[in-house]
Amino acid sequence: MFSEGAGPPSVLKARAGRAAMFSEGAGPPSVLRARGGRAAMFSEGAGPPSVLRARGGRAAMFSEGAGPPSVLRARGGRAAMFSEGAGPPSMLRARGGRAAMFSEGAAPGRDWRGGAGRARAAPSRPAARGRQGRARAARPISVAHDPPRRCWSRRSVGPGPEPPLSGRGAVTDEEEMVSPAASAGRLGSALPFLLVLLDLQYQGAECGINAEVEKQLEMGKKLLAAGQLADALSHFHAAIEGDSENYIAYYRRATVYLAMGKSKAAIRDLSKVVELKQDFTSARLQRGHLLLKQGKFDEAEDDFKNVLKSNPSNNEEKEAQTQLTKSDELQRLHSQALSAYQQEDYKAAISLLDEILAVCVWDAELRELRAECYIKEGEPSKAISDLKAAAKLKNDNTEAFYKISRIYYQLGDHELSLSEVRECLKLDQDHKQCFSLYKQVKKLNKQIESAEQFIREGRYEDAIGKYESVMKTEPEVPIYSTRAKERICHCMSKNQQATEAIKLCTEVLQLEPTNVNALKDRAEAYLLEDMYEEAIKDYETAQANSENDQQIREGLERAQRMLKQSQKRDYYKILGVKRNARKQEIIKAYRKLASQWHPDNFQSEEEKKKAEKKFIDIAAAKEVLTDPEMRRKFDAGEDPLDAESQQGGNNPFHRSWNTWQGFNPFGSGGGPFTFKFHFS
Repeated sequence: MFSEGAGPPSVLKARAGRAAMFSEGAGPPSVLRARGGRAAMFSEGAGPPSVLRARGGRAAMFSEGAGPPSVLRARGGRAAMFSEGAGPPSMLRARGGRAAMFSEGAAPGRDWRGGAGRARAAPSRPAARGRQGRARAARPISVAHDPPRRCWSRRSVGPGPEPPLSGRGAVTDEEEMVSPAASAGRLGSALPFLLVLLDLQYQGAECGINAEVEKQLEMGKKLLAAGQLADALSHFHAAIEGDSENYIAYYRRATVYLAMGKSKAAIRDLSKVVELKQDFTSARLQRGHLLLKQGKFDEAEDDFKNVLKSNPSNNEEKEAQTQLTKSDELQRLHSQALSAYQQEDYKAAISLLDEILAVCVWDAELRELRAECYIKEGEPSKAISDLKAAAKLKNDNTEAFYKISRIYYQLGDHELSLSEVRECLKLDQDHKQCFSLYKQVKKLNKQIESAEQFIREGRYEDAIGKYESVMKTEPEVPIYSTRAKERICHCMSKNQQATEAIKLCTEVLQLEPTNVNALKDRAEAYLLEDMYEEAIKDYETAQANSENDQQIREGLERAQRMLKQSQKRDYYKILGVKRNARKQEIIKAYRKLASQWHPDNFQSEEEKKKAEKKFIDIAAAKEVLTDPEMRRKFDAGEDPLDAESQQGGNNPFHRSWNTWQGFNPFGSGGGPFTFKFHFS
């Protein structure tokens, strides 16, 4: 509001939210107009007139007359003020929160024009015309009394003083000589312009924010189209921070959330869109779809019905009608499923829930109900996937984690059970059921880990003791007793305890006839007992259930070679020792048999020949079984003294009795006798 003249009258008019005030009298009149958010002020008369225009967030103020005119321009959040006249003009420009003030001399023919934060020399006759935050030169508002002048920028060329590089204007000698009274008068005349500048700074900042929001939205849209969801999301976040009432920003961010599988966040944004723009049918339709997937039938139906009431397009109307029909059908199936569950018809309930969950994939309660039906039907493993989904869909779902842990425990997977019960305790460390289960599973898990470590170290007796403790810790869950017996059988087989191993493995196989580990361990125990045919049978059964097991294939081939070998000559049987006999036991058995079957002990020729053959076999058995390499070959099913195996090699044991004449069975090797036996 400006008051000018000796005593002017005032008029105030308000038309459709726009106000105008006119002050007229002997002095210069003034006019204030506000139209659709744009204001213009004109001051005309004997003194210098001024003009203020604000169009779409851009304002320009021009002062013309006998004195120096001033121009204030704000373009897209940038304001510029020009002072022109006989004295040095000054300019204030604020662009994006930055201000620069320039003082110019009386050089002719130039003024200031701003663009993208840089000052450029341009011809006089500037004006303000803003379009989307950019400034263009227009027809000037000037007066004939204005003298020609020249303006300079940091990059301009030509005569005249160069403006300062800082944001403050340079002070000329002429300005320093101005009297205090003149300075006060000048300040008083500039006060209205300063007030307008403050208002323009606010409006310019607002326009800058809107431009920045549009930029963020455009960048986010491009990144979304390129599939860069995380980057797109960050731009939409920035857009919403810049303008919390921009429904397009919320809608686009909801689109990104959906692409990332974050349905809850998407629904929140869609709800905000509907709040900001009630007639946005696309947002309502999309929210209805999501609510239907969550099993919120009533809320989804409200959205679809509102779409039909809001003058939708043909496609939107058709889609809303289809979804309403689907919602009615789903509610009918839901009622039938609950009825079947209450009547303990779990198979029928599962079938109905399958149909519902094909649509309502995010309904945690329906998934928990189907999981309970699976458990009641004795199929707990099928319940795990539904319970895991429910744990994600419902916040702080400790009950789901407890049930998952319990199912894994019952199935014998103690490690996964421990992992899930820990998740339960993270949500509620005082949860009684989860804490009790945690202690039980942790104790059992520690015992099993210790036993397996002993097996890796070859400490089979210690491992057997730990697995016996496992059976005592959990006697009520059969799977743990069975697993413990299976591992004890393995330890006994490795520890050369063939009889005990066969017994335990047989117990396991009675419960689980196709247990591959038990079959392999029992086959190895059978080999220790020279029961080759039984070992071959176990290996063949194991191979039928695990065709690609290299260990089974190698074990079967070895058992077949040993069976063939046993039909020829078995050095262990010759000496009467077991396959796991130590070297000392072998030598002791050899000495006893060599003394017994020495040919000198027999008188008749027939008995001597029989004794010779027996003695040769005893000596060969001792030589093979006391040599580590030869014994290893024999244990692998290869006879190191067999002519066929050696392919005609020079075998020292394939010789006649004469070769063994003078052999000392009590010596360390095959040297000649130093004495002879004498029997009466």
